[in-house]
Amino acid sequence: MQGTIDGFSYGAVTPVAAFLMACLGAALGLRCTNRSLRTERSFKAGWLALGATSIGSGIWTMHFIAMMGFSVDGVSIGYDMPITFASLGVAVAMVGVGIFIVGYRGATRMALVTGGTITGLGVATMHYLGMAGMRLDGQFEYDTVTVALSVVIAVVAATTALWAAVSVHGFLPSLGASVVMGVAVSGMHYTGMAALSVHLHPDAVAGDGSSAPLVPLLIGPACFLILAAVVVMFDPLMVMGTPDWNDPGAPGGAGQKPGIPALRQVPRFGTHADPASFHSRPRDPAPPGEW
Repeated sequence: MQGTIDGFSYGAVTPVAAFLMACLGAALGLRCTNRSLRTERSFKAGWLALGATSIGSGIWTMHFIAMMGFSVDGVSIGYDMPITFASLGVAVAMVGVGIFIVGYRGATRMALVTGGTITGLGVATMHYLGMAGMRLDGQFEYDTVTVALSVVIAVVAATTALWAAVSVHGFLPSLGASVVMGVAVSGMHYTGMAALSVHLHPDAVAGDGSSAPLVPLLIGPACFLILAAVVVMFDPLMVMGTPDWNDPGAPGGAGQKPGIPALRQVPRFGTHADPASFHSRPRDPAPPGEW
């Protein structure tokens, strides 16, 4: 028997809340990835790990907030906890691989394609693994073409996001990039849900069509995103950038290639010049006749 699916049991509340969480995770992840390109190598891995966990947690939280509005008429829905949390681990791990590739290789074409593909596949894997953790008296079936389309959306969105993380400078442009990623991730989710059909078992036990409470599952990732936001807010370089950001000749400016650490600038003269520079800097040749 075909089950009647309702993906918007609470109207626009769950889609809007899910979209906002996807945007929050994307914004934090993009800013952390961007920050990693402008820090010492010893701190780079920490920023990249924070960015990967932020994006992975944001996507996972977005998925299950959206699933709060999902129901199948006539049966109750439960969740397998190990599989559900495994989907979170997969999201963080695969997003992390993509971010670390771009963070250490820079915005080269190969790094973006490789990192974006891995990250996008991680987003899609998280979605369908999370769906596999659902328990109800029925069987899921998916339309292959629509599933493939959802995976393509995830890969394109992830590649675009990684490009934005290392190429888009400034707070407001990064915020715009996170909104675009939030739209893409939400689009991937609902495209994947459009591929779903449910066939109920003949002996299915009647239920009220509701889902098991998901709020307790979301407390941990939501708290993490809040803490990550606090870290970003208290790092001035993360929020405001530097005054020389748009100066092509400045360290980390527009002329600096993404992912390549800037050379340390030492004043040539003055009270704050580095004494060592006077010994290491070659002398200017003297004009003829002044020997």
